[in-house]
Amino acid sequence: MIDRALLLLKEELESYLSITDAAATVVIDNIGLFETAAGTQLPDNIVLTLVNLEEESTLKNNTPLKKGYSNAVYQNPPVFLNLYVLFVCNYGGSKYIDALKRLSYVIQFVQGKNSFHYASDTGSLPPGEDILDMKFTLELYTLTFEQINHLWGSLGGRQMPFAMYKLRLIALTSNNRLREVPLIEEIENNNAPINR
Repeated sequence: MIDRALLLLKEELESYLSITDAAATVVIDNIGLFETAAGTQLPDNIVLTLVNLEEESTLKNNTPLKKGYSNAVYQNPPVFLNLYVLFVCNYGGSKYIDALKRLSYVIQFVQGKNSFHYASDTGSLPPGEDILDMKFTLELYTLTFEQINHLWGSLGGRQMPFAMYKLRLIALTSNNRLREVPLIEEIENNNAPINR
């Protein structure tokens, strides 16, 4: 599900950029690998990198019971995640102005459409049962200078134009049923009334 959320985001951003800046390309990769042999496809791209995730604590206490028409199913509730996604405009030297321009386009894209739902968005994502339930929102996540220093230190130390967004509420579940029981349809009371 995490991969599908980022693929949907990439696809939508590419669609937006095809109108505003057709030369811009988007890749999903680890920006921390930029100065390594594995980072050869990272230069001159907008790079989407997952840098952190957290469980949404407000939705942690869901009930494990789901009622159907003829039975009740017990299964562990889904894990709701918030993903922290880094949009890095990886253009250096004389292309630095392109990095700033494309970072502006990324921010405009999210400002214009910050809510995503697979059923309403078209694309070529891989099929899956859980894809129908995929919906999330994006909100700009502002870091302090100290947090930026720590972030880029852990990613290799070289800061590039970037924006971090909090992708809210990805639901992960294995749909593993713990048990299934029939619903209680009626209650019989065969006890005689108590006289007082």
